Amino acid sequence: HSINLSISDAVSPRMLGKSDAPVQVVEYYSMTCSHCAAFHNNIFPTVKSKLIDTGIVRFEKRPFPLDGLALRAHALVRSVSQKKYFPLVRMLLAQQPAWVRAEDPLFALMKIGRLAGISGEEFDATMQNRKLLEAIVAIKQKGIDDWQIASTPSFVVNNDEVLSGNMSYEDFAERLSAFGA
Repeated sequence: HSINLSISDAVSPRMLGKSDAPVQVVEYYSMTCSHCAAFHNNIFPTVKSKLIDTGIVRFEKRPFPLDGLALRAHALVRSVSQKKYFPLVRMLLAQQPAWVRAEDPLFALMKIGRLAGISGEEFDATMQNRKLLEAIVAIKQKGIDDWQIASTPSFVVNNDEVLSGNMSYEDFAERLSAFGA
């Protein structure tokens, strides 16, 4: 379970789509960012069905925590298997206002973790895993160093151009069409 997950497994890429897709998109997102949640809840399902599932886009999500609570939520989703990662991200972003604004946000986060099969003990161990938290911050720092990422969501397309902000599906698809989507 999450306690057994190595740091290298925890920070290995989380991707959807074919590895040889002509358009590679990396999204830097923060778990507590309302724009990221809006993109994931409203736009991403269409991106997935029209662009990812059809083999046009490979989509990777990278953590860019904007605050301590986001960092802990990223640690939580990185502590589960690759298979459980996207469903848990989806659940957390769908319920974002509930746990972000809770009186005790970490307790609210733990309760959602339980639904994904993470025990209280495992949750606590993940929250105190300094190496994991530092590795997530390192991914964020690399985004800043490599791409000057400053806000979320930001999308790096084909290691070439950065698109920022929550866009409509039409805008997003149009911006990707320049890369062959």
